[in-house]
Amino acid sequence: MKYKIIYIAGLVLILSSCSKYQRLLKSTDYDLKYSKAVEYYEDKDYYRSLTLFEEMYPYWKCQEKGEQIYYYIAYSHYGQGDFILAGYHFRNFARTYPRGKHLEECSYMAAYCYYLDSPEASLDQTYTISAIEELQSFINKFPESDKVDKCNELILTLRKKLELKSYMAAKLYFDIGYYKAAVTALKNSIKDFPDSDYREEILFMIVKSNYLFAENSIESKQVERFRATVSEYQSLVDEFPSSKYQKEAEKYYDKSLKFLENIK
Repeated sequence: MKYKIIYIAGLVLILSSCSKYQRLLKSTDYDLKYSKAVEYYEDKDYYRSLTLFEEMYPYWKCQEKGEQIYYYIAYSHYGQGDFILAGYHFRNFARTYPRGKHLEECSYMAAYCYYLDSPEASLDQTYTISAIEELQSFINKFPESDKVDKCNELILTLRKKLELKSYMAAKLYFDIGYYKAAVTALKNSIKDFPDSDYREEILFMIVKSNYLFAENSIESKQVERFRATVSEYQSLVDEFPSSKYQKEAEKYYDKSLKFLENIK
C-alpha cells in the first residue's frame, strides 16, 4: 500500500509537471518562457529548453536577447549529444552575430563539434578532415586565443587518426596480396605522413611487396621489379640500419641480386 501511494504521488507530480510545461508552450508571455527555458537549461533538461528557445527565437531574433537565445539553442543541441546540429548552430551563430560576445567561444565549439564527430580510423574520415580545417580556421581567425594550444593538440590527434587510416588502407592491399597496389598505397602513405609512426614497417612492406610482385611477374617485367626491390631495401637499411625487419628484408634483397646476376 505504501509503495502504491508513492507511485501514485509520483505519477501525479509527473502529470502536473507535463501539464505546466504544455501551458507554458501555449503561453504568449515570452519573458516567462525565457526565464523557464533558462531554468530547464541550467537543470540540463535540454529537450524542454531547446523546444522553448526555438519557439521564442523568431520573436527575439532582432533584439539583443536573440543572440543569447541562439547561444542557448546551440548548447542545448550540444547537451543532447547531437554534435552535428550543435556544430551547425555554433557556426551559424558566428555568421549571424559576428560582433557577438560569444563569437570566439562559438567559433571554437563549431570546430570542436567536428572533432567529436570524427569516427574511428577504420571508417570514412570526411569529418576528420573537416575538423582539421575548422580547427585551423579558428587558429587563423583567433591567433591570440587561449584555445590555440588546445586546437593544435586536437589537430595532432586527428592527423594521427588519418595517419593510421592511411597505414591500414595500404596494409590491406599488402595483406590480400595486391602487391602492385600495395607499393603505390604504401609510398603515398609515406609521402602524406613522412614522420609516420609506422614508417619502418611501411618501408619493409614496400621491399617485400616489390619482391613478391617481381617474383610473380611476367619475365619481361621481372628485371625492373627486382631492381626496385634492391633499391627499396637500400632505402630501408640506410634509414634504419638496425631495423627489426632487416633479416627478412635481406633475404628478398639477396634473392633479387641473385636473379639479376643470373640474367647477365
